Amino acid sequence: MTSTKKPSNNIRQGFKTGEHIVYPSHGVGRITAIEEQEVAGFKLELFVIHFEKDKMTLRVPVPKIATVGMRKLSEPTIMKKALETLKGRARVKRTMWSRRAQEYEAKINSGDLVAIAEVVRDLYRSEAQPEQSYSERQLYEAALDRMARELGAVDNLTETEAIKVIEANLLKGPRRVGKGEAEAEIEAGDEESEEAAA
Repeated sequence: MTSTKKPSNNIRQGFKTGEHIVYPSHGVGRITAIEEQEVAGFKLELFVIHFEKDKMTLRVPVPKIATVGMRKLSEPTIMKKALETLKGRARVKRTMWSRRAQEYEAKINSGDLVAIAEVVRDLYRSEAQPEQSYSERQLYEAALDRMARELGAVDNLTETEAIKVIEANLLKGPRRVGKGEAEAEIEAGDEESEEAAA
């Protein structure tokens, strides 16, 4: 298997070297090169994608880009919609946690920024709310990390600054404005108290 680097100004399927992209199962990465490898007598072009935070490099065949769901960073309109989503009321289904956890994980790995924002919103806990379980916290942090990395790449912010923007939007949500005990009832999924609290 031989590998040769192509010139750095190459563009393949609308992606070019040096550009930040979103890879659904890993989040934001940067295309560092487009390589050509020979595998079993066939020449194969590969995107070399580096994920700084995970200290990981991935090689993805150019023809597989659509299959894996790799995409460009979100447009400002999508980013705005995702930040608006954070301000909405959390929608927590009354299904078993294991099923909800699978749904949250699928949203996080979908690469869809608005779906990731929904997970952040639904699993967010303000100071006045009950503690999260370990698995809830893990999923919340994974979604927050994905969203912060993309927001940071789009708006040229550090991850810390991006998290502050996300948390500021979360605090504008209807549940976050200290409602004391009504808040706990909403968390329990009591529909009537949700209307009374609104």
